[in-house]
Amino acid sequence: MLPQNQKNNVLTWVGRQLTNVSAATPSAYLDPLLSQINPMWVREYTPARLKSVIQETPDTKTFVLQPSRRWKGFKPGQHVMVGVEVNGTRHQRTFSVSSNLRRWELRGEITLTIKRFPGGLVTNFMHDELMVGDTIQLGEAYGDFNLPQATDSVFYLAGGSGITPVLSHLETLSMQGHSAPVTLLYYVRTSADIIAEKSLKDLSNRWPAFQLKVVKTHEGEEPDLMKKEHLEGVTGLSSRQCYLCGPQGLMELAGELLADNGVKAEQVHQTFFKAAKATLDTDALGGQVNFSRSGVQFTADGSKSLLEEAESQSLSPQHGCRIGICHQCTCVKKSGTVVNSVTGVSSGPGEETIQICISVPRGDVEVDL
Repeated sequence: MLPQNQKNNVLTWVGRQLTNVSAATPSAYLDPLLSQINPMWVREYTPARLKSVIQETPDTKTFVLQPSRRWKGFKPGQHVMVGVEVNGTRHQRTFSVSSNLRRWELRGEITLTIKRFPGGLVTNFMHDELMVGDTIQLGEAYGDFNLPQATDSVFYLAGGSGITPVLSHLETLSMQGHSAPVTLLYYVRTSADIIAEKSLKDLSNRWPAFQLKVVKTHEGEEPDLMKKEHLEGVTGLSSRQCYLCGPQGLMELAGELLADNGVKAEQVHQTFFKAAKATLDTDALGGQVNFSRSGVQFTADGSKSLLEEAESQSLSPQHGCRIGICHQCTCVKKSGTVVNSVTGVSSGPGEETIQICISVPRGDVEVDL
């Protein structure tokens, strides 16, 4: 930050320059100066100031953020893309909002509850380097892990850090006075791994409709993985709306057990913090890739997505979540076939819109990138 006298001089200069800058380019022209005066004035992206940090577990922290006023807000259960600068390079990752709507509406704050990922560049930087007062980049919220209806009986199942969007749901439902039964079945490894333990206990004590059950999978002599007995205490399960978030294996097992208990597919709502991956025939993947707008051509072996291939060729395409949710990496495939790494479904051979973060070439491909 600049000293006040320098700020005044720069502000005067900025005011003069605004009359000479076209409407299409003021952000790139003025942002370096504005970031020195007040980082919250940057226009190229939405800045958010770090207000405080809460240590939830040994490897999980909650970051309390105050976005600039132009941020459009969120719905409980949605994700946001976060951008941080690490060693001079901006990196982006996607996290769920863990706070309730009232905090945003009354105080202009949101929280992101983030688990440190071993070897992870962004999560380690946020845990170790971000300081109160720093600003980060915040994308607009997206996702359709929406709140249940006011009259719905609800069952939540979360595993580990998959609790984060569920926390946003629960806190908001409680404040809305949701009176139909709500049950949370939360899987953690040990007592030390319970994220937002105090908040969950407070909810259980003050919200009559809410039932909390925590399963500690690795505190006994044998791992207590999910089993049908864990669902026996959930009354009227077959008629509840069910919300799942956690590791892929847990979600698949939960889906099977819920179906066995009479829960229909349309009652199950899921969101993931890692991309599900289909089993692909790797022998059939790869080919000549032509990023026609950039004039870049190379041979891909089929082990990477088109986004990763573009980055390996020193290109910087627009992207967000990197797991096929946000659609910010959408491009037009001009010709050739790609395989969706999440669903395993192949595209047609002609022109169509694809998400390059989850598209792998199968044969020669031309992309308008």
